[in-house]
Amino acid sequence: MTVTTFSAVTSAPPGSAVTDAFDRLAEAYGGLRVVERAADEPLPRGAGWVGADELAAGGPALDAFLAWDNAQVLRDYGTHARPDVIAGFGLHRYAWPACLLITLPWFLHRRAPRFPVAEVAFHRTLGRMSVRVGEFACLPDDPAAALPGARVVPDEEALREEVRAAVAHHLGPLLEGFGPRMRRGRRALWGMVTDEVVEGLWYIGSLLGEEQRAMAELEALLPGSTAPYTGGAGFRTLTGPAGEELPTRDRAGCCFFYTIRPEDTCVTCPRTCDADRIARLAANAA
Repeated sequence: MTVTTFSAVTSAPPGSAVTDAFDRLAEAYGGLRVVERAADEPLPRGAGWVGADELAAGGPALDAFLAWDNAQVLRDYGTHARPDVIAGFGLHRYAWPACLLITLPWFLHRRAPRFPVAEVAFHRTLGRMSVRVGEFACLPDDPAAALPGARVVPDEEALREEVRAAVAHHLGPLLEGFGPRMRRGRRALWGMVTDEVVEGLWYIGSLLGEEQRAMAELEALLPGSTAPYTGGAGFRTLTGPAGEELPTRDRAGCCFFYTIRPEDTCVTCPRTCDADRIARLAANAA
């Protein structure tokens, strides 16, 4: 699946521990704008906005959210997708940017914010997320340790655990909302979350000129033994026709796009063989 593109710039209350990270995101990627709200400022609702808590509830707001995906598939591909496939598309389009709310501040500044579902709203056609920043974890030598909401942890592994916990804290309720519509078990659902964590930061890391570091950090974050996540980062290197190194990974799950276009799979899809990966990656590099 491709990532939807949008437009971007950020604004924030003064003193936020994550503002610089969201500014870097806006500079590097024109597809997402993160707007921080003050603690007493309501998050937007209506006119295209949906709260993460509304999606987690699995009711009319989720129905409307997935109706957009259903219409998009019909418009772009001239066919209806199965309801479970549509639900998977919808989860991907929320989870990919939502994971970056947590992983990018960690990657850039070693800060792991927590976002309960009540503190995030999403406008997918504008590519905006509106958030209220509260608690975050950081290391002892971080100047942000003096900010309200800071919680100091002793070392890098403890901070990685905070990142994993923060993603699970936010995405777990969303799986409760999307899960019954997706006809997948718990392991498969957390496999999707694993993929969103990895592929979002991997992509943004490449835009920032730090792809190799992003891959190394993700391998340490998701080594393959950190429940509830399914599998690890899954990176490996293929050799291109000219002997060049071509980084790829094996996804923990499948988005089922092949049910719409059987001949068109993601380059990291478990269904895509290495020969096809090499041909496509080498063509993109050229």
